[in-house]
Amino acid sequence: MITTINPTDGEVLAGYPAMTAAEIEEVLVAAGAAADTWKHYSVEERKEPLLRLASLLRRESRTHAETITREMGKPFVQAVAEVEKCAWVCEYYALNAEKYLQPESVDVDGVAGMVTFEPLGVILGVMPWNFPYWQVLRFAAGVMMAGNGIVIKHAPNVTGSAIALERLFREAGFPENLYRTLHVDIGEVGRVVGEVIDHPVIRAVSVTGSTGAGKAVASRAGAALKRSVLELGGNDPYIVLDDADLETAVDVCIAARLLNAGQSCIAAKRFIVLPAVKARFEEMLLEKMQAKTVGDPFDPSVDVGPIARKDLRDELHHQVEQSRSLGARVLCGGSVPDREGFFYPPTVVSDVHPGMAVYGEETFGPVAAVIEAADDDDAVRIANDSPYGLGSAVFSKDVERAAALARRLDAGNCFINAMVKSDPRLPFGGVKQSGYGRELSYYGIREFVNVKSLYFG
Repeated sequence: MITTINPTDGEVLAGYPAMTAAEIEEVLVAAGAAADTWKHYSVEERKEPLLRLASLLRRESRTHAETITREMGKPFVQAVAEVEKCAWVCEYYALNAEKYLQPESVDVDGVAGMVTFEPLGVILGVMPWNFPYWQVLRFAAGVMMAGNGIVIKHAPNVTGSAIALERLFREAGFPENLYRTLHVDIGEVGRVVGEVIDHPVIRAVSVTGSTGAGKAVASRAGAALKRSVLELGGNDPYIVLDDADLETAVDVCIAARLLNAGQSCIAAKRFIVLPAVKARFEEMLLEKMQAKTVGDPFDPSVDVGPIARKDLRDELHHQVEQSRSLGARVLCGGSVPDREGFFYPPTVVSDVHPGMAVYGEETFGPVAAVIEAADDDDAVRIANDSPYGLGSAVFSKDVERAAALARRLDAGNCFINAMVKSDPRLPFGGVKQSGYGRELSYYGIREFVNVKSLYFG
């Protein structure tokens, strides 16, 4: 059985039967047949169910947000925003896919050539729990508009969300079995995902998750000569230069660290600050972090809900304690509260240096690590001193100075005087151990197509 637990109080929410091998085979075969039909739909015909899906998401946003909050603890107002953002990405691809998939004419020494973008078939999506609706729709909207079918292996702790999403696709009017979900017990995920990747129906795979999970999927997909896109972990640096607007910088840094209780691959994690402003930045950061409210995510006055699972909360605390033992100063937070549920307080850690967990590892929770850099060059060196390369940010009143630093950062995204976020209009993804390939925008929809050359001799 798959059991879901409410992280706010630790109580069991529901139990779901895991699929048998025969049931998984049935899902895959049915998805393959549906994809064979869907690929012949015109882009205009594919658009209609996706727009209906967007309408359903908007109309039922609060109902779906309640499911998200119960299963993984996100503050309800943030969960509503997540569902509404899903509607946006559906509308974005419904309205832009035809342009992005338009065949391109090529002159080949006076002979007509053409490049077309054709669907591959069924794409496997391995999805995480932290944005249980957005991560799926961010992947699915473009993939389906390109003419592909989808099989999702969602995180077991958000199985209720996974079931609700599959129902939405049916109600929106997509062909039966074009979007399907596999229900897999957490202890069987690695084995089952590997076998599904090997299945002849599956043509490619996209995974959003940890670097370890990404490596395992990429290895299996590579052995099967199947394309993969990996959106993995991050240890995002936010660089605060000595001419930054500190009020703005602190507010953005806190929002970027505490959104979803800090459980985001693109959350701000390392705050790299120049000496001239470090003391004031730290003072303001500490004051505002301590003012944040932790508690019931359904309470609109609460800023930070629980960590999604107890093991994740315990690992986060271990990272803070390891850093403290090596000389880091914990300015606030840093302790497990004596209350039910899997809560962890907003935490600020200073005097951070290499070798500490909060310096080199991804901290998936509301822990801010403050690191001093000698100058601009040193800030870039520290930012790049990481195996990850997903998001980054630079704060400065001199946009040219900030942009010059941004171009030197090993990251797939850099936002200047703003919080890193995924936006349908911009390609999203990372480098190094943060993965490869892109989602969203023009680039994302072309990840899972056959780029076919035609020559008319």
